[in-house]
Amino acid sequence: MTNKGPVVILGIGILIALVVSIVSYKVLRNKAQKQVQIQETVNVAVAAVDMAWGTVLNKQMIKTAPYLRKSLPNGYHTSAADLEGRVLVYPVKSDEPIFESSLAPTQIKTGGMAAVVQPNKRAMAVKVDKVVGVSGFVFPGNRVDVLVTLPERGENKTAITKIVLENILVLATGPEVEKTGKQEKPATVDVITLEVTPEEGEKLGLAATEGKLQLALRNFSDSAEVKTKGTTIPVLLSSYGSARELKPSGFKSAPARSAPARQPLTVELIQGSKVSSVKFEKGE
Repeated sequence: MTNKGPVVILGIGILIALVVSIVSYKVLRNKAQKQVQIQETVNVAVAAVDMAWGTVLNKQMIKTAPYLRKSLPNGYHTSAADLEGRVLVYPVKSDEPIFESSLAPTQIKTGGMAAVVQPNKRAMAVKVDKVVGVSGFVFPGNRVDVLVTLPERGENKTAITKIVLENILVLATGPEVEKTGKQEKPATVDVITLEVTPEEGEKLGLAATEGKLQLALRNFSDSAEVKTKGTTIPVLLSSYGSARELKPSGFKSAPARSAPARQPLTVELIQGSKVSSVKFEKGE
């Protein structure tokens, strides 16, 4: 019996070591699997070059790049073939994933402006110069206010400048293109294409025809509506003026009052039974 004691103890030790080894192996294997899952990547379709909205995609414009699966939002694509013929509605930079939210519906196969304009909106182009275009700092995606200056007309014969459209989205900027046969020749006049409602389009068309347009660039976070009365020449010239300069035209001062005429002083002179009157002027 005494000789079997060490053997039993040894067997128990081996059994415990075996159990510990099995448990440790399973724990380490689970950790390794989790790490593999965390590091799992997927090939995602990305832009091979910078592309503007309205571009019709082809295989040469698309490549694939590995991305961590868990870091990708929904709507990514894994094949360039799936994107061929689709139309971009938002600009995409090189190496940026092409998500479904950046694409027009599958039934739209023609690129350009028509693919970008929102439903119930219209795209209208207006001719501008560098000054009107805020010295070339208006870009697609910016928002602007449209001002119009109308010449002297009507009874008052006074020119006026007024904001007629506010917070309008800029769809495109660039030179006007004149097509001559199969060739396209850029004109010297720039155009800015704005997205407007039909009612706003009517205002913009009339303003462009009857007056001179100016654009005021808005901050991206500023969407407040501002009511203005417009500015005329008298209001413009009265800015920072003195009280005399600010006197309304047509104002007439009251005429000065003239001094009352002097009345003579009459004195009765009695000489016996004879009574007579003598007049004296004041101050004599």
